[in-house]
Amino acid sequence: MKNIVIVGGGAGGLELATFLGHKLGRKNRANVTLVDRNQTHLWKPLLHEVATGVLDAETDAVSYRAHAFNHHFNFEQGSIARIDRTNKYVELAPVYGKEGDMIVVARRIPYDYLVLAIGSKSNDFKTKGVAENCIFLDSPDQALRFQHKMLELFLKFSENNALAEIGEDDSKQSLVQEGKVNIAIVGGGATGVELSAELFNATRHLSSYGYGKIDAGHLRVTLIEAGDRLLPALPQRISDSVRKELEELGITVKTDTMITEATKNSLLTKDGEEIKADLMVWAAGVRVSAITQQFDGLELNRINQICVKNSLQTTVDDSIFAIGDCAFLLQKDGTPVPPRGQAANQMATVCGQNIVALFDNKPLKNFSYFDKGSLVSLSKFTALGNITTGKKTSMTIEGRLARLAYISLYRLHQQKLHGCFKTGLIILIGRLNRFIRPSLKLY
Repeated sequence: MKNIVIVGGGAGGLELATFLGHKLGRKNRANVTLVDRNQTHLWKPLLHEVATGVLDAETDAVSYRAHAFNHHFNFEQGSIARIDRTNKYVELAPVYGKEGDMIVVARRIPYDYLVLAIGSKSNDFKTKGVAENCIFLDSPDQALRFQHKMLELFLKFSENNALAEIGEDDSKQSLVQEGKVNIAIVGGGATGVELSAELFNATRHLSSYGYGKIDAGHLRVTLIEAGDRLLPALPQRISDSVRKELEELGITVKTDTMITEATKNSLLTKDGEEIKADLMVWAAGVRVSAITQQFDGLELNRINQICVKNSLQTTVDDSIFAIGDCAFLLQKDGTPVPPRGQAANQMATVCGQNIVALFDNKPLKNFSYFDKGSLVSLSKFTALGNITTGKKTSMTIEGRLARLAYISLYRLHQQKLHGCFKTGLIILIGRLNRFIRPSLKLY
């Protein structure tokens, strides 16, 4: 029996494993194995909600092991260390526990077909001090780290107010600005924009949960973008509307602002400005892990993406596919397929069909990216975006309609994983939880 190994359990990787599990694993035509460093999957566009506590990652996460059992594939926890194309195996690094003890030793997993779906992460462009002083939002663990830091800041702010009321000003803990919690976000793409709006939604709930008299007026958010506008993937009109909405919330938006250094409590710009902050997030740029350089001679581009053909097979090895953000493919117009969620979903579909075609000795399909549009959610306040209505036409939507369209993207992902019936149950349980659970996760 042939072995199919999928490395990376993001949206594309998990959807692909689910598809191949049903098409090949269930019929004992292949052993399908999914590899990921984590034990659970969370849809990446939800990370800003995890970061603010609006979403409980433990509730919405999908267990890889349970999902594998239900959908006829295997799961191996671990991070890829290297590929041996001659002997056709993937080597996984050891897995260590939180206290540093080894839980699982290094392993070699044989493959006949290998799919690389390792995703991407933010690019700090080797900016001085960013790795040491900023939080990234590329994983649930990083989002939870931000949430804990945010809650600590607001608790510190609340305690300072209580000390001031009893005349104990000397006991106050330092914040960069008296009477404010300052948060700076670098990156004016979807993550930065959605996080900045979600912070104001979260702040509205904190006073109800023992954080004293806190409201949006005590929060100062600065959103920083190196380009000339927010959301460059969206039309100018939507970008302008988003900026207006954010500024009406009280967010300071700085475009054409390049960060050259990050210190413990400030960001330094190319123009010499110092932006002080108690908490700093880096959500700019895209790059793929340098681990791809250990992939036994696969062709890479300058940001470590794996070069693929139209069939999504790598340019130097037809038994290896790459999909999602880690794949580099030029379109007919000479532009690369963008590192976006919808591209990963479309690639997963074509990759799955092509692997099944290889088993059936049928010709492979060529991948063609179709841009369905873009949507951005400004928390509970509004949503905006454009959806493609034809080959060269699109329609701008805002408000409730855009919000429903935005939510439907997640529901479609859930449907691919669980099917219609189970997704309906998940939606029902989610609505019941609104009445049972607090509005924010507070731990």
